[in-house]
Amino acid sequence: MRNRSPSSWAAIAICIAAVVHFALGFAIEFSVDEAHYALYAQHLAWSYFDHPPLVGWIQWPLVSLTSSEGIIRLIPEFLWVISAYLVYQVTLEIHHVIQNRNTGYLTTALPSANACGLMAVLSIIAAPLPHVLAIGLLPDTLLTPLSLGLLMMALRWIRKDSFTTADWMLIGLLLGLAGMSKYTAAFTAFALLSVFLATPKKPWINKFGFWFAAGIALIVISPVLYWNWLNDWISFKYQIAHGGGSTWAWRRVGAFIGLQIACFGPLLLMGSFIFIRDCLRSQRAVLLALLSFFFIPFSIFAALSGGGSLPHWTTPAWFCLAPFAGIGLAKAWATQQRLAIRLLLITQLMLCLLGFAFVLAGGISSAAIKSNPIADLYGWKLAGQKAAQLAQATKAEGIAVQNWTLGSRAAWYASPLPVFVLDQRKDQFDLWFGQLPLGASALLIGWSGMAFSPPVGGNWAFEHCESLDTLEILRFGQVLSTFEFSLCRNWRDGSQAP
Repeated sequence: MRNRSPSSWAAIAICIAAVVHFALGFAIEFSVDEAHYALYAQHLAWSYFDHPPLVGWIQWPLVSLTSSEGIIRLIPEFLWVISAYLVYQVTLEIHHVIQNRNTGYLTTALPSANACGLMAVLSIIAAPLPHVLAIGLLPDTLLTPLSLGLLMMALRWIRKDSFTTADWMLIGLLLGLAGMSKYTAAFTAFALLSVFLATPKKPWINKFGFWFAAGIALIVISPVLYWNWLNDWISFKYQIAHGGGSTWAWRRVGAFIGLQIACFGPLLLMGSFIFIRDCLRSQRAVLLALLSFFFIPFSIFAALSGGGSLPHWTTPAWFCLAPFAGIGLAKAWATQQRLAIRLLLITQLMLCLLGFAFVLAGGISSAAIKSNPIADLYGWKLAGQKAAQLAQATKAEGIAVQNWTLGSRAAWYASPLPVFVLDQRKDQFDLWFGQLPLGASALLIGWSGMAFSPPVGGNWAFEHCESLDTLEILRFGQVLSTFEFSLCRNWRDGSQAP
């Protein structure tokens, strides 16, 4: 076993993590975002209210064949494996750049490229949050391998004397697909531009290939532009408002930084610090430009976090940082700093395993704990099936919920019944199912994890709601949550206030 090469150990580590993801994928139901993007595949369109369409398009073949969560989750698992492989390959490329351009600035010799690649892969596997995106498909799951692909092309630009037409075509395709994955791909495009600017001796802006690549990227993202043009640019307006968040506060920035360290682990930070300290002396401008694949998106998200943000938005940036961290960790390992690396690696892996066990157990539900976030992953399949039966029996117009996060699971598990979100906020459900007709009846789903007052009386309410049934969700003997089903009659909007 000790005679295995670092590349073999990296492959083994990726395979073990993939098997764990595969098992968990069959054990839990869809999360709110997963169900929402799976609905994209059920309702194919040029684009969608909150995101570009690739996250739905890529699922369409499997969603059209099966509703099995585990089978559909093969897509994010495959993307995670590709991302881990690209982390390894990008590490080798960065190692070559440093070795070829080093003029004696390194304090110690670099370890082998394969050893650096192994450390980079381990730093990603030991990071807790990426495992979530490996099980559930989010736009960031797609953007991660595409960002690494663009980082690889940036390294190729640095190493080669000139780009071929095929190179420019590949850059255009990667940029276009990144834009079709998530709007924040623009940050990765800025990072790529910084690499071009850091190599002034290589002309690019006056080259046909550069504009050819820009044209390809524009053609690839044209469905998003076309759909938004038809829909009054609602997706761009929503994302601008969403990115701005609420009232800005420094405490949110501090919480964001702390959460990032917890979600991605100190191992990545340790390796990155060593890399910057020991390897950023030769070709500083080029290496800083490459590091911008992390620093540009991370800095923007950190600034926006003052108004509110989500921790997984930075995942592509951390994957792009991992190759640099791998080189730093390999240097530290070669200079007898092995104890700290072992402790961090073991600690982070144990936290990941505890997290997996916590999810499988259904979390902890007790009076002392206000909410159990894991409860959100269980019970929706049964609730959706029961809601569909009750709606059919009562001849309701469809299913009603009082928040869109409840609507995505209801729409997926009670498909093909329409789901109406009872609020005045325009969202994707309005585009899919329209507004609940005036005077209509609907089967209302209530969930104990997100309780609302009954939508009866006043503006935007039903005339009357009657409770039909309840459903208690149990996991290993503990009650995770309770669903309540009510038949609500005579829907009225603000124009028909009593």
